[in-house]
Amino acid sequence: MTYEQPALSTTVATSPRDPTRQLGPAAECDFTVQLAATRRGARLARRLAVRRLIEWTGVAPGSDTAYAVALVSDELAANAVAHGTAPGRDIRLAVLLRYPATLRIEVTDTRPERLPAPPAPDPEAVSGRGLGLVAAHARTLGWTDSDPYTKTVWAEVPLPPIP
Repeated sequence: MTYEQPALSTTVATSPRDPTRQLGPAAECDFTVQLAATRRGARLARRLAVRRLIEWTGVAPGSDTAYAVALVSDELAANAVAHGTAPGRDIRLAVLLRYPATLRIEVTDTRPERLPAPPAPDPEAVSGRGLGLVAAHARTLGWTDSDPYTKTVWAEVPLPPIP
């Protein structure tokens, strides 16, 4: 898969699946992968989400946007691993570019009855702040349970304008 960065004077992107096909300002690029419901799977989710961001938009790896995508994807995947999976079941990561303004990160798990609820963190607690961090770095945060077997927690991270 290759991605060609559009010329600086235009807002035309190319499809990662077909670099010869140009996409307009409402271009969409989608990536979905099934991962093991382990800490390693959560780490891989973070790396894959940041990699897609960089490939699709040309954002610098050390930028604030790359950091926000890393934090959001890592937290959503870690929560799915810790709270949302049944033994032997995987998680699914989807990264969706809604060109040019938003990168949507979705993590699907197998525990639809366990909906995310940001608790009021105890100042002395060592955990419980993750969804608050996600909310601080994402434009929107939510979840869907479109079938009785899974739920998808998602967050939309704003992207900087392409010059």
